[in-house]
Amino acid sequence: MRRNVLCRRELGIRGSTFMNELRAAARQSTARTGIIEFDGARGAVSIPCTICDVSGTGARLKLDWSLSFPKEATLVFADGLRKTCRVAWQRRRWLGVAFADGVASPDEQALMMTDEEQALHRQHIGAQVKAAREARGYTEIQIANFLAVSPEFVSRAESGEMSIPLHQLTHLADLLLVDLDNLIAGPVSIGLAPDGARGSDLELA
Repeated sequence: MRRNVLCRRELGIRGSTFMNELRAAARQSTARTGIIEFDGARGAVSIPCTICDVSGTGARLKLDWSLSFPKEATLVFADGLRKTCRVAWQRRRWLGVAFADGVASPDEQALMMTDEEQALHRQHIGAQVKAAREARGYTEIQIANFLAVSPEFVSRAESGEMSIPLHQLTHLADLLLVDLDNLIAGPVSIGLAPDGARGSDLELA
């Protein structure tokens, strides 16, 4: 029980609003083992880590011990996928990283996440798109015309039943005047450190 409570706390699933819950859901607990690699003072360093949660734009990692990290490192997933990452924040054994090449491709996300995690990620993206669309006063039909798709596709995408291709998400972000990373991963993706502390408030260990 204590472990479950801690996990919920670390994932930031304490908000009471529907959107906060969806944003947290976009970063599902994976508890998978990975390898973090970087260049140290004495050469290449390779250490194991626990990939606690992952999104399309980054991940939160837990180390077996606390140590100082450079600004850039490589995260190696169990299946061999390698992602160059920028360290967004570090607090003791916790590390938040952002993928240096931007949003992970659908194929990469399929390797990073389980089917259930991908479904929750689609739901989150759909909810973000719907919220941004409604905030700008666009209808589903107008968005469908803009993307050259059917209104049914827009409806199903906003409900998380279908994936929105990255190039269409890019166009939507421009139209709706929102940041693509926030549209896909939400502000909580890597910016929220454990115990509710923001990465900008933390110093690297």
